Amino acid sequence: MKTNRRKFIRNSAMAGAVLGLNSIPMNLFSTALDDVIRIGIIGLDTSHAPAFAEFFNGGGTEPGLPGFKVVAAYPYGSKEIKASFETIPGYTKQIQAMGIEIVDSIKALLRKVDAVLLVTNDGRLHLEQAREVMKSGKPVYIDKPITASMSEAVTIYKEAKAKNTAVFSASSLRYLKNAQSVRNENKIGLVIGADTFSPAALEPSHPDLFWYGIHGVEILYTVMGKGCDTVTRFHTDDTDYVVGKWKDGRLGTFRGTRTGTHDYGGIAFGTEGNINLGPFEGYQAMLVKVGEFFRTGIPPVDPSETLEIYGFMEAADESRRRGGAPVSVDEVLKNAGLKL
Repeated sequence: MKTNRRKFIRNSAMAGAVLGLNSIPMNLFSTALDDVIRIGIIGLDTSHAPAFAEFFNGGGTEPGLPGFKVVAAYPYGSKEIKASFETIPGYTKQIQAMGIEIVDSIKALLRKVDAVLLVTNDGRLHLEQAREVMKSGKPVYIDKPITASMSEAVTIYKEAKAKNTAVFSASSLRYLKNAQSVRNENKIGLVIGADTFSPAALEPSHPDLFWYGIHGVEILYTVMGKGCDTVTRFHTDDTDYVVGKWKDGRLGTFRGTRTGTHDYGGIAFGTEGNINLGPFEGYQAMLVKVGEFFRTGIPPVDPSETLEIYGFMEAADESRRRGGAPVSVDEVLKNAGLKL
């Protein structure tokens, strides 16, 4: 059964690559395979763990996503960030109540699953944990932040390529309906600029925007696309305001908030109109894409775009260190070991 399942994933990925597709239709999920894709979770130190498990397995009155089942979880997980590690016992109980097995190591987890949700809240652990998964060759979704350093983010993708392992990472805010309609349906014609916002709580162990600002930055990139040239950041205790100048002359901004309403959104400006991008609509749209990724092995977001998003945020940190001077995104990516 395992061999057939893996063959299907590989064959689907090759077919998608040949046809130039990023995914297969959702109505194929329950018919393409008799086998269920068994999912394992790494990290029970975030609310994402039970939320994602409930989506795939079904909870309350909602059915699960056909063709997938979370079957095992490894709890750790941050052991240093208090707000994270203190939640592990409670989330572990929630996971156990869903009938999901708790295992004592990533190695034990990998023996039981076909794909992995790496949702450990502490990005400093992601490279080490991802390496264990990549040894198995099983597809892995890495929750935000992909790592706690730009160079480690580049390393993950380099090692994944070397081991022929599929890796996908994104914020759920990428999949706001209006943001997707701008990107994929030309809802407002050509995008000439965008302003986005999200909470941007700081965690001393992570680059400033990696920890939570990623959400609003991901919205910005969803509608603007790649190609940011320079980043300038203005910082106060309450707010970050980041201006990106794209290589084609467009401007995109991100406002990260630490006071006021906890909210996500923005506005995209186009040649045929403007559109509001919020509010947050839940995890479902992203997790459907994760399911497609587990089936096909094809990440729905190109790794080069994901790395540029983190390069944008790292450039914002460097701009702050330089007193608000503009910083080249390409310079940051090259310093992190990425060949452009």
